[in-house]
Amino acid sequence: MFINEVSKITGLTKKAIEYYVERGLVSPVILENGYRDFTERQVEQLKKVAVLRKLGISTEDIKKLIEDEARESLHAFTLKKELDIQREQVKKSLLEKLAGGASYAEVSGELQMLENSKTITEKLLDAFPGYFGRFICLHFARFLNEPITTKSQQKAYEKVVAFLDNVPPIDLPADLQEYLSEHTKDFGTEYISGMIENVNKSIENPDEYLANNKELLEQYLAYKQSPEYKKTPAHKIMSLMKEFTRVSGYNDIFIPALKELSPSYAEYYRQLEIANEKLLAQYPEIKECSD
Repeated sequence: MFINEVSKITGLTKKAIEYYVERGLVSPVILENGYRDFTERQVEQLKKVAVLRKLGISTEDIKKLIEDEARESLHAFTLKKELDIQREQVKKSLLEKLAGGASYAEVSGELQMLENSKTITEKLLDAFPGYFGRFICLHFARFLNEPITTKSQQKAYEKVVAFLDNVPPIDLPADLQEYLSEHTKDFGTEYISGMIENVNKSIENPDEYLANNKELLEQYLAYKQSPEYKKTPAHKIMSLMKEFTRVSGYNDIFIPALKELSPSYAEYYRQLEIANEKLLAQYPEIKECSD
C-alpha cells in the first residue's frame, strides 16, 4: 500500500508518515522505484500512532507503547500521566501561593518535594514489573509529598533512590509473566486505588474489620492452605515476590529508609503492625500460609 492511500486511511499527512518512518515507528519495504510499500499491519500501527499523538504522547513513548501487545506499558504510562496531572495541580496551587505573597524560598522547598516524589515513583515503576509496579507506586506515592527538613531524612531519601537504582529485576518465568498480564490487564488506577483504600480501612480499625469480615477471612484462609492453591500460578508468583523482598534488601533497606523519610509512612507502618498482630492473634494459621 503506497503512502497516498495510507494517508487517506490513517488521516495522517504524508510528511507525518515520513517522519514516523524516520523515527522507526514503522518500516515499510522500499521498492525498486523508491516508493514505500506499507503492509496492513503497519497501517494499523500508524492508526494507533495517530491516536496516541493526539493524546500528547511523544514518538519515543509511542514506540514502546505500540510494541507492547499486553498493553502493560500503556497501564504504566497511564499511571505516570495521572501522577503528572496531580503534580501540575500542585504547581498551579504554588503559583497561586506566590501570587498571594508567599516567598520564593517557601515555594522552592515545596517544588523540591514534588521532584523527590516524582523521582521515587518513577523509579518504583521501573524497579517492579507490571501490576506490582503500579500497585507499589500508587501505594507509596501518597507518602512522598512531605518536606525533607532533617539530615536523616535527606540520607533516607538517598538510600531509597540508591536502592531503586540498584535493585535487581524480579525474574518471573514467561508463563507467570503471561498469567500476571492476563489477570491484571483490567486493573486500572481506579481499581488499584480502591484496593489500597480497603487496606487502609482494615488497619484503621482492625477489630471492626475482623468482626465484619470473619466469614470471608476464614474462606480465604481455607483456600490459601489448600493443595489446589499451592499449585496455582498466583501462589508461585507470591512465593517469588516474597523471596525477592527477602534477598533484595526491600525489607531491610527500602522500608526502613522510607519510614525515616516519611513520618506519615512511619505512622502507617506502625498501624499496619498493630493490625497484623491482631490478625495473627485471631488467625495464627495465617503465618503458615505466608511461609
